[in-house]
Amino acid sequence: MLLFSFGIIGCSEFVEVDPPKNILISETVFNDPATVESALANIYYGLREQGMLSGSSGLTTGLGIYSDELDYYGFDTDYLQLYNHNVIAGNNRILNWWSEAYSHIYSANDIIKGVENSNALTVEEKNVFKGQALLVRAYIHSLLAALYGDIPYVTSTDYLTNNIISRTPVSEVYDHIIQDLSSAVISLEGMDSFSRSRVLPNVWVAKVLLARMYLYTEQWDMAATVATESIHMFGLEPDLNKVFLNDSPETIWQFKPGEYPKNTREATQFIIQVIPGQTYALTDELMAAFEDGDLRKTYWTNSISDSEGTITLHYAYKYKANLNETESLEYSILLRSAELFLIRAEARAHLGEINGAQQDVNIIRNRAGLPNTEATTINDLLSAILQERRIEFFTEHGHRWFDLKRTGLATETLQDQKLNWQPTDILFPVPESEIEVNPNLLPQNNGYQ
Repeated sequence: MLLFSFGIIGCSEFVEVDPPKNILISETVFNDPATVESALANIYYGLREQGMLSGSSGLTTGLGIYSDELDYYGFDTDYLQLYNHNVIAGNNRILNWWSEAYSHIYSANDIIKGVENSNALTVEEKNVFKGQALLVRAYIHSLLAALYGDIPYVTSTDYLTNNIISRTPVSEVYDHIIQDLSSAVISLEGMDSFSRSRVLPNVWVAKVLLARMYLYTEQWDMAATVATESIHMFGLEPDLNKVFLNDSPETIWQFKPGEYPKNTREATQFIIQVIPGQTYALTDELMAAFEDGDLRKTYWTNSISDSEGTITLHYAYKYKANLNETESLEYSILLRSAELFLIRAEARAHLGEINGAQQDVNIIRNRAGLPNTEATTINDLLSAILQERRIEFFTEHGHRWFDLKRTGLATETLQDQKLNWQPTDILFPVPESEIEVNPNLLPQNNGYQ
């Protein structure tokens, strides 16, 4: 029987949940909407604290050093493998991302099953709870597929079934993701538009993720259509210095720090206080990619030199509130509206809608103090869009790596920067310990033993 761990309050402000303190038996959870909210809160708590979306050990840092965004100065063996591109199937970071993801998926599946079978919840309550759980299930599977390729798409809570499950071809995984997100959109239509601080996923979060999936699967018409549906709901924050504040109108979904008045782990991770002593710094390649006059370089990066003035390092400064704040000024942002404009721009470019694609790119460029794009052909526009995505989303949940991978540019871009780069590095290995438990996960991804 599944045991649920909960925080002390419900989903309405899940990010204020302390580490789980009490345990309830699964059957009792679905008799009361408050306990279902707490079950969902526990998933969000887990996503924030560990695994792929964690600000300290998630994809932002892991894929930042794996791609061309971040240099790594630490001594952690697993992270050095990522940075040096000599990852092995026993890498603990790779295992953590996998195992935490499937733990959260299992919890989401149990909520879906319990809500569907509940006789105590109203139809509206069932829709909202099921929609959020479907969204979480789809989102996590999308990250797993981008990292590992063929993966099990788990929809069951039967541990006997899950322990022998096989990997699903990645194309089918994306079909399942799109189906889940489409169902989530329908279920969440009745949910309030926004929680007070945009910490709960709602129908617009589902639509943004759906637009992203249509882009990743090259369904250009659908990507443009769904992005357009969502764009009108969100503005861009005109002041680049305020984009990552917790009340930014640009934010679609964010995690609130766990302990008031703490701010984001991203600020703690990236802001260099002294040299030596740094763990991460922005690469020279990334800094060279900024155009002259780009205000994102001014507001979203900073630098520090050592006491002798011989070494200068640049660091991500999107999140600025670090150690001395008296209130939580910044939350960890998962989705923001700038992505919608660049999703639509890319889709429009592939559809040959040159003017529309230019307009979307220029919205992002003009906010950064740059002139309109000079790209006029489809290929030039696609290159310009990839450049804008690189600068706009650096150190944000692995966007850069996913873009290099899906556009087929990873080898071209990284082979001269990463001495150990191999084309098979496009996928991570399925964790060795998972294969030992379930041999049906074989064959291992190419390039790994």
